[in-house]
Amino acid sequence: MTTTYDYSRSQELFQRAVKVIPCGVPGHMSPGVNVPPADYPIFTEKAKGAMFYDLDGNRFIDYMCAYGPMVLGYNNPLVDTAATEQLKSADLTMGASPKMVELAELLVDMVPVADWAFFAKNGGDVTNYATMIARTATNRKKIVMIQGGYHGVAPWMQPPGHHGLIEEDYSHIIRIPWNDVNAFQQAVDQYPDQIAGFIATPYHVPTFYDNELPKEGYWPGIELICRKNDIVLILDDIRHGFRLDMGGSCEYFGFKPDLICFCKALANGFPISALVGRESLKLEAAKIFYTGSYWNQAVPMAAAIACLTELKRLNAPAVMLENGEKLFSAMQTMAAGYGYDLNVTGAWSMPNIRITNDDSNMLHQQWCAECTKRGVFLASHHNLFMSLAHDEAVISQTLEIVDEAFNAL
Repeated sequence: MTTTYDYSRSQELFQRAVKVIPCGVPGHMSPGVNVPPADYPIFTEKAKGAMFYDLDGNRFIDYMCAYGPMVLGYNNPLVDTAATEQLKSADLTMGASPKMVELAELLVDMVPVADWAFFAKNGGDVTNYATMIARTATNRKKIVMIQGGYHGVAPWMQPPGHHGLIEEDYSHIIRIPWNDVNAFQQAVDQYPDQIAGFIATPYHVPTFYDNELPKEGYWPGIELICRKNDIVLILDDIRHGFRLDMGGSCEYFGFKPDLICFCKALANGFPISALVGRESLKLEAAKIFYTGSYWNQAVPMAAAIACLTELKRLNAPAVMLENGEKLFSAMQTMAAGYGYDLNVTGAWSMPNIRITNDDSNMLHQQWCAECTKRGVFLASHHNLFMSLAHDEAVISQTLEIVDEAFNAL
């Protein structure tokens, strides 16, 4: 039987943090994100493979994968060696690195719709850039996105009502329901020759809700409307990219966007994002002045080359899909043995899981906490992630702890 964890050192450091940092730990790593917060670690001391260790020495099998960037395993030797070797030569200098060209060529070769690539740091950097390109290419203002969709934290990406926003931030944003081609057509009819771009994730991954795969014909229908009306089709593949298909998630679902945004699994945790696109938009992209102080770093580019090469060599999406199905279908069977319905939605390589027996979601939150404080890190409000480090041995350990957590309920 696994004993539940103590987080006393993490809590002590957090009390220091709140005195000098807003929220102590801002953003999606904030203690208030995971419920109940007392059952979750706050600070990480080290990581290896599928595991990370907190400040109190507790070990966790990580099914959030640092919210997605960890895909080959923490401290992967191939990626880290490539980064270290590049650092010995140069990282950020007054000139661009040859690694930039090498990485762009790799992506263009790997992703069927890509004729060029551009690099930044965060997912929101390239989703924002994609909308700028769409507006430049079409000379239009409006962007269509999905209700509950997430593309970053720029003001236009956030729904009305969030702090710090003003009405003008989202006055040209049109939000429509997911999986509703007719709603997109209605928006086009309502705003003729005014819509610059349509942006969405390959399937819907709202927080606190089940994930939703595209209905049959959804993406071809969206693509057809875009082509007929000269609307730039933008795929936000930040979260899904390289966990469904090495050519981009559009290859998995069978459609051809104009622009694809990549980030999380691109470099196994090194800070880099990428926008790839069609030849017809390369000149439009070049017209826009868009840069950042650290966007030309060579080390993350070397890491991305190593990461993508290894993911392709290992046929990583297929492995993660297969192992995810083994793990989460076994969890479903185990839950049923305890009288619980564990609903699994989305792709097996990054599913959302939810105990449906309690409409308030409190039971699911309690179960996720019971798993976490025994060593399997699960978030109750967000999709999970598989990595190549989640092998048979790790899955076996996971199921032992999950069984104890169900028993604890």
